[in-house]
Amino acid sequence: MSEKIGFVGLGRMGSRMCARLIDAGHALTVYDIDEKAAERMAGRGAARARTPAEVADAAELVFTSLPSLAVVREVALGASGLVYGTRIGTFVDLSTSGPRLAAQISESFGAKNIASFDAPVSGGLKGAEQGTLAVMVSGPKDRYARIESTLQIFGKLFFMGEMPGLGQTMKLVNNLLGACAIAITGEGMTMGLKAGLDPKLMIDVLNASSGRSSATQDKWPRSVLPRTFDFGFATGLSFKDVRLCVEEAEAMGVPMVVGSAVRQMLSIANNIYGPDSDFTIMAKLVESWAGLEIPDSNTHGSQSTQGKLT
Repeated sequence: MSEKIGFVGLGRMGSRMCARLIDAGHALTVYDIDEKAAERMAGRGAARARTPAEVADAAELVFTSLPSLAVVREVALGASGLVYGTRIGTFVDLSTSGPRLAAQISESFGAKNIASFDAPVSGGLKGAEQGTLAVMVSGPKDRYARIESTLQIFGKLFFMGEMPGLGQTMKLVNNLLGACAIAITGEGMTMGLKAGLDPKLMIDVLNASSGRSSATQDKWPRSVLPRTFDFGFATGLSFKDVRLCVEEAEAMGVPMVVGSAVRQMLSIANNIYGPDSDFTIMAKLVESWAGLEIPDSNTHGSQSTQGKLT
């Protein structure tokens, strides 16, 4: 494949996806506001640009992986945005930025004959590194075939339709359900802990019963029971996604009673533990409200999940 590829946004997810493209033999031009992040990719053979527009001057296909709507909008449509590039023909946003912004970007890029896709991903840092992400794509079907093989480097593809924003809507639904699973599992597990149940045995029972979820199957065994709270998704990003989901749903006239409650829980966790904490920290938040004190794995040298009442 001779198509030149650009990548903007070399954070925890973006750097791993960018590295997979380089490892697959693609020539990349990259940009990130963090100089060190750009230097790391340059060390792997990528060319560096000084602005997003310069990336779009050098590459026909450009990916973005960015942390917020404001940053996506600025990178895509700002004064030095990708839309002003001279070579770009296809734009793919891997960020979670919502359906309304996806539609706005699609309209602006379409006016310059640039095909626009929203293709948010799910699967965490491990999925980004190993190429096992779920990639939820929406955009023009006739142009999709040209980028399909490149997108497959990231993981399993799901073409959600041609309407701009359908991929974003699917991602918001996914992230809402994932966060809700953590919140409700935290409440149930805290109840069991306070009653004196063994937490590992509880998880074993739940995973063999109707209460199982992504939280009981993955997040508790990997991050909550060991008290490491390091599953790989930041509380601040989860809060952003759930807040965006609730806002988009309300704009559609869809009530979000449970989602609104989880948004509030994430807001509190974000304020208490910080945006860089892991979103599994919601479990610890509920424990604290219930008067449980359970040492973390790096506290007092203990990895016990048996709490004591304060």
